[in-house]
Amino acid sequence: MVCVAAAATSAFILLGDDGPAAPRALTSDEANRLAVTRFLNYQAGGRAVTINVPNVDGGLIITASVDYRTHTGYGVVRGTGRDTSSDGLIRWTPTTVLVHPMADPPAVAPASPPASGWYSRPLQTSGMTLDSALAIVLDLGSDRPDNAALLPQNGATWVGQEQVRGHRTDIMSGPRPEADSGAGADADAESDADVPGGDTSTSSSQSVRYWIGSDGTMYRVEVGIASAPEPVVLDFDTQTYVPVEPLPEATPTP
Repeated sequence: MVCVAAAATSAFILLGDDGPAAPRALTSDEANRLAVTRFLNYQAGGRAVTINVPNVDGGLIITASVDYRTHTGYGVVRGTGRDTSSDGLIRWTPTTVLVHPMADPPAVAPASPPASGWYSRPLQTSGMTLDSALAIVLDLGSDRPDNAALLPQNGATWVGQEQVRGHRTDIMSGPRPEADSGAGADADAESDADVPGGDTSTSSSQSVRYWIGSDGTMYRVEVGIASAPEPVVLDFDTQTYVPVEPLPEATPTP
């Protein structure tokens, strides 16, 4: 499961003639689509994504490509408000973040990253909204489908419908946080393996929503993170995907 802590959530329920739709249990088709959505990201090899990271002083917008075989991301980060000091290029894996500061970064990252000028640091596993968001987006690809039968048991529900960049999507909530707790370590391991999001090790999950197309394609994910004033929003297919050059420690999965 995407393992992040709670933040305020927004309602994204499509309004009809009778008012907002009421959350309900997933149908079999919806559970199957939610179960396969991370696997489709992996099958695609990579996805283009825009990551909106809120901050009390402004926020960060990362326009990137993510390779789900190597679990490597690469893109441009731009700040708003008081966060413009973070502007530049960014590369990351589940363990490492590299930043290349730029006063006027391009709209999209160059296909080949610069050979020098990078500053490396460990990816923080808690207390840093940016790193939590980076870890989450890497975890939205899996080499096998999740267990559709366990999703409703773990609290996944249908929330509503919405058009996302011309695609009609169903909005589905992730499993309830108590689904992680289980009865011990074995229960935790089974839960993490069988629900969308995997285990980013960034603390506990409370608020996850997926915007899923009719074929299971993931178009948007919204995640509440304790260190953020509002949910992080991940929008897919916002630009053209550009193959990501792996970091030395990022090894392709066969």
